[in-house]
Amino acid sequence: MNVGAYMNTCLHDPKQGYYATRPGLGQDFITAPETSQIFGELLGLWAAHEWQQMGSPSRISLVEVGPGRGTLMNDALRAASSVPGFAAAIDLHLVEPSPVLRAMLAEKLAIYEPTFLDGIEAIPTANPFILLSNEWLDCLPARQFVKVGDDWHERVVGVSPTEDLVFGLAVSEAEDDEIAIGSGAVEVQSGLETLVLGLRKLLDQTTGRALLIDYGPSDVSPGDTLRAYKDGGQIDPLAMPGECDLTVDVDFGRLARLAEKSGLLVSGPAPQGQFLLALGAEARLNQLAKAEPSKGQELYEGVKKLVDPAEMGARFKVLAIGSEALPPSAGF
Repeated sequence: MNVGAYMNTCLHDPKQGYYATRPGLGQDFITAPETSQIFGELLGLWAAHEWQQMGSPSRISLVEVGPGRGTLMNDALRAASSVPGFAAAIDLHLVEPSPVLRAMLAEKLAIYEPTFLDGIEAIPTANPFILLSNEWLDCLPARQFVKVGDDWHERVVGVSPTEDLVFGLAVSEAEDDEIAIGSGAVEVQSGLETLVLGLRKLLDQTTGRALLIDYGPSDVSPGDTLRAYKDGGQIDPLAMPGECDLTVDVDFGRLARLAEKSGLLVSGPAPQGQFLLALGAEARLNQLAKAEPSKGQELYEGVKKLVDPAEMGARFKVLAIGSEALPPSAGF
């Protein structure tokens, strides 16, 4: 099977896939909301600001795609409740297919009465929407292509004579008795096109804006970035299918171009550190440290990890996609 099909099966198989059976947030990998509460708080205030930019509608769908354990949304809603009228206007929707995570989220966010959706196409269009997504795009399956001589071959996953999983390259009909070997892969996430098409369809029916945060370049296309994580460490992507997280870098430049070509308003991509500092990360850090001096160093270390270019600040990017009629997004 091709690499994209392998990723999709390992991560999303309903019976044995990683997210369906053993999501390892906080164990296999740590996300920004788990690093500092300030991350979710700033995104909540960003959402409230965008709601005001939309004219403070009486009802708005607040959507998170890939909400994990609900840490981001919990922090976001707590902070956003300080904006008059916003909390009362929210209909909370979570795009999460995993039954394990749905049960966890239903309990953690019970007071907000979340509605679970299978995909963004199910987002209601009767009201405007604001969509948040952190570290979801990197889980979209990626196909890999390798150039050998003048020809491109798709990278595939197969079984060796010793019955181990191995990478190989698909061959053309003229070479079906050979295995092509090469290096220098290019990754393509077809899910980025699906995402833009889905947003275009939603925004043809209502007003909205999506904020997408993940790791990846904004000026070049990713090469071979497929990797796997288990218990906080990186392992062979073929070693433990279904039992580890699989991830690739996101091509933010391509995503922005796809959205602009569809006539959508695009802000970014911007480095995560720059975006969070523009939203007031330093001021919020000082406020929290003053309230709890004993946690000052811990709070500082968390925010530093999020904004420092040497850590997550530059590697992670932020991109906003929304209705053409809206003002430019805050933070860019």
